[in-house]
Amino acid sequence: MQTAPVSKPSTSAPRPRLGLALGGGAARGMAHLGVLRALADAGVRIDFIAGCSIGALVGAIAAAGRTDGLEATFKTFDWRKTLSFFDVVFPRSGLIDGAKVTELVREHLPATQIEALSIPFAAIATDLHSGAEVVLRSGDVIEAVRASIAVPGVFTPVRVHGRVLVDGGLSNPVPISVVRAMGADQVIAVDLNHGVVDGRLKRRLRPKLRRSETSVEEPAGRWVADYRRVMADLKQRLQAPSAPAKDQFERWADREEPLPNVFEVLLASVNVMEMHITESRLRIEPPDLLIRPPLGDIRFLEFGRAEESIEIGYDAAMQALRGWNP
Repeated sequence: MQTAPVSKPSTSAPRPRLGLALGGGAARGMAHLGVLRALADAGVRIDFIAGCSIGALVGAIAAAGRTDGLEATFKTFDWRKTLSFFDVVFPRSGLIDGAKVTELVREHLPATQIEALSIPFAAIATDLHSGAEVVLRSGDVIEAVRASIAVPGVFTPVRVHGRVLVDGGLSNPVPISVVRAMGADQVIAVDLNHGVVDGRLKRRLRPKLRRSETSVEEPAGRWVADYRRVMADLKQRLQAPSAPAKDQFERWADREEPLPNVFEVLLASVNVMEMHITESRLRIEPPDLLIRPPLGDIRFLEFGRAEESIEIGYDAAMQALRGWNP
């Protein structure tokens, strides 16, 4: 009598489900695109994505499998194009309405609902009234991204299901805990704000060059000149006779004043706060792999340096992946 062959139990363990937590950082978020490219080149398959602020924007488009188009779009950015996204509505509950950002996201997202994305996705926001972290895992994906990027005082808040939502960086800047709750066995986290304050300080401590000593052909000189032009343009727009609070903004944006203008104050404050929150949360809930691209020299709004940021993200991810065995 023949017996049925007995199959040997498999000795290989099932592949752990991997989650990706993408942190906030405005223009530094272009580094996320480099990280995603490095993960793909290394054959790392992501099963869950959670993002905060710019990490939510890139994460949603990554979950739809459309990052190539986003990368190509951001590589066309310069200061002039960045300024075009400033649909100024001051002095409402934010300086910028965010409609132009919404159009950008919609251009690269074929799906309108989070549930329709190819990879399970969550955007992190913060309830402005209670301070509670809000995890958006269903519903309108554009609305979720828009809420997650609503930096207080800069972008107008978003009302979702009766709650007023702002930037998720106020509560969970690198959402490791969210990705684990989604079902990830291991988490790769990308922190964009590590060393940002030190990087800014080092940049400001460099000797100031006279204009004649800074060639516009040099990258540093070109970026300084572009930055001055765009801030002067924005100042002029807000100082128009029809613009509200003209006198107030004139004092804030005065180029001769030694104090930073209102944009720099708001954005630098958010940077410092998110950096400290991130450090605290990483001690409590460390990821299995932490990627920290060195982006301290890239300003909050320098989207024109996308190509540079992407390469920095790619190199940092490839270095972190060496020897990592999930």
